[in-house]
Amino acid sequence: MARNEINHMSVKFDSRSNNEAFARQTISAFASQLDPTLEELHDIKTAVSEAVTNCIVHAYRREKGYITMAASLYDNGDIRIQIKDKGCGIADVQKAREPLFTTGDAERSGMGFTIMESFMDRVRVRSREGVGTQVTLTKHIAARSTSKSEE
Repeated sequence: MARNEINHMSVKFDSRSNNEAFARQTISAFASQLDPTLEELHDIKTAVSEAVTNCIVHAYRREKGYITMAASLYDNGDIRIQIKDKGCGIADVQKAREPLFTTGDAERSGMGFTIMESFMDRVRVRSREGVGTQVTLTKHIAARSTSKSEE
């Protein structure tokens, strides 16, 4: 079934840890147009949080850069979110997607991609060393019945 985009947004922000909350709230407000359940909204916010945190911690490491978050809503109830950085890139995407693998310090769990995959319907990762990484998250929000109960 073909899907048609019904709305789109894009924001660019510094790779600062306090902007992770900004990304969560921004995507929450945008996704609310599809009338998600609280659980669906939590799933989306958690996945976005993990993707943005990966940019902050791994892509730019100790330097600052920019993160771009773009999202599209579709008439079939899908939301597609792209999180992009122009950081160091991922040498081995398959390895990076393995649970418990991290290039961060001992405080990092290595569960970012695993968490994204558990909360979203689809996660696609494209990366080139020295160029950056793009994570695309997709989730379907099922339409809910709005019928009133009989009195």
